[in-house]
Amino acid sequence: MDLRIFTEPQQGATYDTLLTVAKATEDLGFDAFFRSDHYLRMGGVDGLPGPTDAWITLAGLARETKRIRLGTLMTAGTFRLPGVLAIQVAQVDQMSGGRVELGLGAGWFEEEHRAYGIPFPKEKFARLEEQLAIVTGLWATELGKTFDFHGTYYDLTDSPALPKPAQKRIPVLVGGHGATRTPRLAAEFADEFNIPFASIEDSERQFGRVRAAAEEAGRGADALTYSNALVVCVGRDDREVARRAAAIGREVDELKANGLAGSPAEVVDKIGRYAAIGSQRIYLQILDLDDLDHLELISAEVQSQLS
Repeated sequence: MDLRIFTEPQQGATYDTLLTVAKATEDLGFDAFFRSDHYLRMGGVDGLPGPTDAWITLAGLARETKRIRLGTLMTAGTFRLPGVLAIQVAQVDQMSGGRVELGLGAGWFEEEHRAYGIPFPKEKFARLEEQLAIVTGLWATELGKTFDFHGTYYDLTDSPALPKPAQKRIPVLVGGHGATRTPRLAAEFADEFNIPFASIEDSERQFGRVRAAAEEAGRGADALTYSNALVVCVGRDDREVARRAAAIGREVDELKANGLAGSPAEVVDKIGRYAAIGSQRIYLQILDLDDLDHLELISAEVQSQLS
């Protein structure tokens, strides 16, 4: 079971804070550092000092880390043209020495689009399908050849399909709860399927749909990695768990029901139940980015038991 650190910087974080967390992620033996792609805070926080851009952040981290994988859960397809995104991600992959992964989603948070003047199209899912086809198609085009795509939303003619990533294939993540179109897109384009903030039962059901779609597409169900993203709140005792829950504005019982919360033993047990239904990787959503002791505890007493 891989454990990855997943952050939500729109809630309030500077680049320096993210760098500190990314370096701790690397030093403590976690597999990867991922971040969300949002420009507006959510819920009852002020979001100060304001948003940071996902791919600018990852470009910086690419030069200041050495081992960990770097990526997004999920890049919003509404924020970037797919050809430009392919260039950005390939460049960051080169800057990192081949450690980048791209989670790409349709985009959903209408308020942040209004706040920053970003168009919020009515039909997002069909656009996402074209975006995935373009990004992966550009990277896969052989050197010296050109790439063309003529779709409903995007039109590319005689693209040199440059630059190329450092990796032969950048892993692509597709995720979500949709019962039909999401599994089909994952089966066609993804190396990993991620379901965010889902129960064991809902995860098992959705993994089954994706596995069936992959078999139908002729790839085989085991061609994809299956993962969960879950909020985490671990403490050595009940008092420490309660303190960490209060710091992120959540209730302990709710966190235990909907995430990974409690003592290290409780969290290890629950991760084991996710593993039993086919989850191979957990993205631990860390909401208090100043609490590095939390990461140290998870590394020492949760990750050590899973490895």
